[in-house]
Amino acid sequence: MDKLIYSSLSAMRSAMARQTMTANNLANANTVGFRGEMSSSTALWLKGDGFDSRATNSGEVTSADMSEGTINETGRDLDVALQGKDTLLAVQSREGDEAYTRRGDLQIGDSGLLTTGDGMPVLGDGGPITLPPYDKLVIAGDGTISIVPQGGDPTQMQIVDRLKLVSTNGSAVAKGLDGLFRPLSGGTLGADPQAAVRQGAIEGSNVNVSTTLIDMIEASRDWDMQVKMMSSAQDIDKASADLMRFD
Repeated sequence: MDKLIYSSLSAMRSAMARQTMTANNLANANTVGFRGEMSSSTALWLKGDGFDSRATNSGEVTSADMSEGTINETGRDLDVALQGKDTLLAVQSREGDEAYTRRGDLQIGDSGLLTTGDGMPVLGDGGPITLPPYDKLVIAGDGTISIVPQGGDPTQMQIVDRLKLVSTNGSAVAKGLDGLFRPLSGGTLGADPQAAVRQGAIEGSNVNVSTTLIDMIEASRDWDMQVKMMSSAQDIDKASADLMRFD
């Protein structure tokens, strides 16, 4: 009975991890630039004397769906849509290291610091980008930020900085618990001169709500099946104990 119990328990843990991942994807179906998380299950054989008679199930989030989301025109100067599924925008995480995101809903704080919609400082050629007061702002296709200073000549644009745009092509990246991407090998990615953005547009989440709801139902059914399996194991154990009491 113990083998059946532990096998069901490991399957329940996997179903719980899958359900958590699915719920997170569904909750972020309208989050700008969100990349849906993906999980996988691995059989972990128990080694020991004799034959490998059972394997527990290990389910975890291993990657993200990097397909592009829907591009929506907003007309807002600070909105940028990253072009190409491999392009990412460099930001400074809350831990202070360089990380990457697809969020293009840029904001300007009271100090002029340029951040993403969730408050991550955006990185440029020289670190976090700070913008002075301006009358007009243009973000070129290569990420170059130009402004007309407040009260300045509207025909004289001044370059302030350039968004650090990187490409994951040829580099393995992983999505962290903070929703940001980092290279699996550590370190940082170099700026990609071919990367491009589109001003006045924004990319939505790539989560398919219908598919995600189906995944949630399947995970719930997997959980129920394992609960029934554990109940059956309890019945088998009780029947065995009753049999052993016969004289």
